[in-house]
Amino acid sequence: TAWIYELYAKLGANVCVVLRLSGPLKEQYAQEHGLDFQRLLDASTYKEAYRRDMIRWGEEKRQTDPGFFCKKIVEGVLQPIWLVSDTRRISDIQWFQKAYGAVTQTVRVVASEQSRQQRGWMFIPGVDDAESECGLDNFGSFDWVIENHGDEQCLENQLENLLEFIHTRL
Repeated sequence: TAWIYELYAKLGANVCVVLRLSGPLKEQYAQEHGLDFQRLLDASTYKEAYRRDMIRWGEEKRQTDPGFFCKKIVEGVLQPIWLVSDTRRISDIQWFQKAYGAVTQTVRVVASEQSRQQRGWMFIPGVDDAESECGLDNFGSFDWVIENHGDEQCLENQLENLLEFIHTRL
């Protein structure tokens, strides 16, 4: 997600905000289960201990209201550009498309398994194959596909193209 913050820095805080669906999910989960919200936000063993149950709990919330977490993150946001850094489900994209129509642009970031492993990722059955991790694998057509295989110049060129597009819409 570092590329998102790079894009955010280039656009500026007056124009752009980074929104995380996992933020309100983890905050609500922490409140309901008496856990440390801040520790659920990082990539710690603390978060990993609760990750499977947190995924199950979030799915239950979404079954009741598919836009539950989407609505929470956009409340009071004034900037015209929203970078939702962790959209993981088709229902999340559908909610934004229904609520905001044609201004919604979808960006898919892809990385080879090898490059992900070089960054420390390890596959965990029952977690990394859950909808929360691969629910968009069969989404279909994204407006943008960013390849993040470790080639910094290639990534930079792709981000510049996206940035140029965003500037045409401001």
